[in-house]
Amino acid sequence: MTSLLRPLALLLALAASGCAGARASSQASDFTLPSVDGTPLTLSEHLGKKVILLNFWATWCQPCAHELPHLQALWDKYQGKDLLILGVAMDGPESVANVAPFVRRSHLSFPVLLDEETRAVSLYNPHRSAPFNVLIDRSGAVAKTFEGFNPGDEVELEKALAALLEPAAPAAPAAAAP
Repeated sequence: MTSLLRPLALLLALAASGCAGARASSQASDFTLPSVDGTPLTLSEHLGKKVILLNFWATWCQPCAHELPHLQALWDKYQGKDLLILGVAMDGPESVANVAPFVRRSHLSFPVLLDEETRAVSLYNPHRSAPFNVLIDRSGAVAKTFEGFNPGDEVELEKALAALLEPAAPAAPAAAAP
């Protein structure tokens, strides 16, 4: 193999091995982050109880600003159905002071967490894509991820979310032996 192809082969192998962040069907990793109001939130306190949507965003991200109203609408529609939306602000020291005013201006009522030290970002979104959504099912497994936002993407996100929120079908009774 030529010396130019080796780095490409290594990158492809790393991507295939899952070193690129959260993958569907992997168990969700725990973290604790402060909310905008200073209250710490630990993810594991909600795993296995609710469907969780982690939304990684930043105040400087225009696609994020376009997606957040759609997330608020999902929160309004499904919050009583065992859904927890967590906005994870990826703003660093230079812009973290903008997060709380942005949340107020945007009328976001779901919890927004501050990840200045990239604790959750390193677990779920190491490429720091914005926006980046991670859907975690009721068993605590990562069900699906969505990167970026274009108008219409909210439809696919809602379909995936609604499927996870559907109640599990009751098990069929065992047939009696003749």
